[in-house]
Amino acid sequence: MRNYEVTIGIPVYNSEKYIRKTLDSVLNQSFEDIEILLIDDRGTDATMDIVNEIKTSHPRGKDIRIVVQPQNAGVAQARNRIIDEARGRYLYFLDSDDIIPVDCISLLHSTLKNHNAEVVFGSYEKIELFNNNPTPILYQYPKAILDSADEFAEFAYRKYGGIQASACNYLISVDVLRSNNHKFINSKYWEDMVFTFDLAPLIKRAVMLPDITYSYLCHENSLSNYQMRDSISKTEILSNVNSVEELKKTSKNLIGKSYLGNRCYNIVMTDFYIVCNAIKNKAIILPALSDKELKSFMRHPLTLWQILKLEKGKLKNLLLYFLGVIPAFLSLLIIKNAGKRKGLI
Repeated sequence: MRNYEVTIGIPVYNSEKYIRKTLDSVLNQSFEDIEILLIDDRGTDATMDIVNEIKTSHPRGKDIRIVVQPQNAGVAQARNRIIDEARGRYLYFLDSDDIIPVDCISLLHSTLKNHNAEVVFGSYEKIELFNNNPTPILYQYPKAILDSADEFAEFAYRKYGGIQASACNYLISVDVLRSNNHKFINSKYWEDMVFTFDLAPLIKRAVMLPDITYSYLCHENSLSNYQMRDSISKTEILSNVNSVEELKKTSKNLIGKSYLGNRCYNIVMTDFYIVCNAIKNKAIILPALSDKELKSFMRHPLTLWQILKLEKGKLKNLLLYFLGVIPAFLSLLIIKNAGKRKGLI
């Protein structure tokens, strides 16, 4: 059994329109010591026929390894299988409909080794393909070397959206994941946000790069976006909320950490954005969400006493806390007004 320096892990399910372009971007990497690990999640289209054709014909096809799931289990379980199966020292997740530039792994790997880091994040671009003239939207980190206690967590939680919500586009030590038994929650929605958000407290040495190392291709009717949708299932929104609830649970393990206030603020602000989107899209959410349900989403992970003892973000967490305990009509009135001022509603 051959070991590799890097594993690129790709969950695959019904991606026949995109998989060739995705694999081309991987096979063209300037970095050579790469295992390409694909988890076949039992799709029903011609995706795996394309994969097998490329595996047979491409000069680097011998580095493609396919693991077949016993049955369709979803992207979270496919990524957990990648963590278990990876033969590389370092792991990079890639979605089966996105692409990476030719020097992606080379840049991330050399940076990681030069700084003796456990993880290195690249910046990325988002391309909304449902627009007539898609223009890349850049999401760039400042150059940062974070190598003291809790420094990466402080950086990650410093503001809303401080780090990406995706599990893709960072190169990480497999040992860090396995030694902490860090896995994806079993959810169809936002499992990658929970994975990456809860990763931050585990990291002791990290590097952030402003270089664009990932192209996130946002397709029409993508489950991760509400744009161009004719209807939104209430179940989808509740699943998103349940994923955020997982972050609230793990926050209780971080009492006493200086970054906890900022972390909690980011988590409950995610609920705020969910509620604003639910209000905005009220007419197409089926079945309807009640005001009481919407207010319940704003539950703060900490008690009032725990908030009063926070080192940072005490006031803003108090404001969010009260949105979760005051009467529903008043809570939603405040959220609607704040959402309109932010241009969300």
